[in-house]
Amino acid sequence: MNHPIPNVRLQYAPNPAFEPAAPYGKRQLDVLGGQAYALAEAQIRRWPGYQPTPLRDLSGLARAVGVAGIRYKDEGGRFGLGSFKALGGAYAVSRQLLRELAARLGRDDLSVDDLLSGRYRELTQAMTVTCATDGNHGRSVAWGAQRFGCQCVIYIHATVSEGRKRAIEQYGAQVVRTAGNYDDSVRQAAQDAARLGRYVVSDTSYPGYMEVPKDVMQGYAVMADEALRQLREAGDGELPTHVFLQGGVGGLAAAVCAHFWEQLGERRPRFIVVEPDKAACLYESARAGKPVAVHGDLDTVMAGLACGEVSLLAWEVLHPGAQAFLTVDDEAALETVRLLADGKYGDAPIVAGESAVAGLTGCLAALADPALRDALGLDAGSRVLVFGSEGATDPELYQRIVGRSAAEVQAEAVA
Repeated sequence: MNHPIPNVRLQYAPNPAFEPAAPYGKRQLDVLGGQAYALAEAQIRRWPGYQPTPLRDLSGLARAVGVAGIRYKDEGGRFGLGSFKALGGAYAVSRQLLRELAARLGRDDLSVDDLLSGRYRELTQAMTVTCATDGNHGRSVAWGAQRFGCQCVIYIHATVSEGRKRAIEQYGAQVVRTAGNYDDSVRQAAQDAARLGRYVVSDTSYPGYMEVPKDVMQGYAVMADEALRQLREAGDGELPTHVFLQGGVGGLAAAVCAHFWEQLGERRPRFIVVEPDKAACLYESARAGKPVAVHGDLDTVMAGLACGEVSLLAWEVLHPGAQAFLTVDDEAALETVRLLADGKYGDAPIVAGESAVAGLTGCLAALADPALRDALGLDAGSRVLVFGSEGATDPELYQRIVGRSAAEVQAEAVA
């Protein structure tokens, strides 16, 4: 078999803390799930324009690599923002505004309808939400601020592309570019917020900042629930045996892992977290057995995953819940973007951004390594689920990678 993405530089760290038979415990429920998730789901499903994103069947690729199936949850069309992040950042903005309105008005009966109606627009227009971003989270926060009626300031670091900057500005946000890497921009956003009375809506948690990132991840879990329902409704009715998830600070991976774990218990699939080798904070944390930071410019083409510090909340789920951690190199991710765009092996072409494919890249790399296949329990009966977390969120970069535009690839998919 010719491997779909040859010459992958792959690193593997098994997780000694993984507990396959462990129940979804109180420490995890304090982070994700339960009534807090039910509240997020009820609100998001009522937003104008909500609809589940498609679950693509990559049966041709699955046959080529010798597994029973590969399903791809395609987040490229989410609310027109091009990314799963639309679920988390915007939901957290609504929760922050409602908390502040409740405190100012002395009421506990406010809902998202009060925001959408503009009833309290005079008050919310005086509030400012802020965050740091590699692109997608900031776009979601800006979109949420525009939708729910407040001001927004977004921080981007030195290597975020001008295309992603413009994509945030189109939702009315002020965008501030900072020196340094993503983690430097996180600190700058927090410092300015404390000085200027802004509300930080971050997708990463750290000591003293926990509640808002919980809201963000509850929003992400809606995507996991959609996938679970779609899998149950599929013709074969088979649940996945393995889920490969991209890392970043860990929010996406934790939200998906937590939801499947809470809903399925011991029947949950194996979860494997995949990161760029240039920004592998979760991988290094798994090796150390505790959260550790990685330093440097974190300059990976997988810009949405260029994070050096682990979200402490995400770690509460991933430390006991993930079986293993992998890293892959940039060129392998770019090959996977092209593989999906070309519709190889008879599958319909898919527009996937460079950060969307880390999970699938890790899966394909693991399947090419006999020892790793055995370690992860991958075989001819395996059913794999991956989350394509973004579409072409930087159209110019996508065209350079693939050799044609996202519109051209989409046209090929429906031809």
